Amino acid sequence: MNIKEGKYQLIVADGVTKHPIDILPNRHKKTIKQYLQKDGSQVQIVIMDMSPSFKAAVESVLGRPFIIVTAFTFVGIFHWALDGVRRQVQKEFHSYDRKKCKRIKHVLHKAQNRLTEDERWHVERYLGMSKELKTAYELKEVFREWFLKAKIQGQKNIGLVKEELKSFYKLVESSGIPEMMEAVKTFQNWQTEILNSFSYHYSNVFLEGINNSTKVLKRNAFGFKNFKRFRTKILLTHQYKGIGVHIG
Repeated sequence: MNIKEGKYQLIVADGVTKHPIDILPNRHKKTIKQYLQKDGSQVQIVIMDMSPSFKAAVESVLGRPFIIVTAFTFVGIFHWALDGVRRQVQKEFHSYDRKKCKRIKHVLHKAQNRLTEDERWHVERYLGMSKELKTAYELKEVFREWFLKAKIQGQKNIGLVKEELKSFYKLVESSGIPEMMEAVKTFQNWQTEILNSFSYHYSNVFLEGINNSTKVLKRNAFGFKNFKRFRTKILLTHQYKGIGVHIG
């Protein structure tokens, strides 16, 4: 069972204390705007995922707040692009290789220097069967190297991080691989907000823990029909989390 206001709710949390502030009944742009107009006048920094509607709502109410998209929400972009390439090229493989290539898709996401001997053998086999897949994999590795360097250099030299990112864009464009080029377009649309994540230590990773515990609470209750009860239960659960019960 789900509450009548919507299947997916939105948790609003404090990026400093990492505690939930409120629960919105849905993720609709109108709902977010109304909430921010009422309670968000003092907000200066917004940490968010890559939701265009959420960003539009935030900017329409708060003007131009400082927006941060943390690594948790964008590191998978080029993995998804690589998956898209894999799905296309494996159609030309023999039935056995097509199934095997699909099974090891998670291996293609791993850092090359962390592959086991068996994983390396399979990766080399399937990259050898498709020039396009090989190029996409290599681009994924270039992005990974950029990301690791950006985490170190970001606070001291964000300009260098930006220049190296532009060089990566050119590599992708020269490859001519549609899936990777589409990933770059997404990255460019969010570039400022992504680069902000390397300059500042704010993160919304903790929200994943809040989301998971909320899903467990909802599942154990077999769902909630009344949103006010659902909201109150979540906020109280997190407010009193960690407070022990002592008798005597």
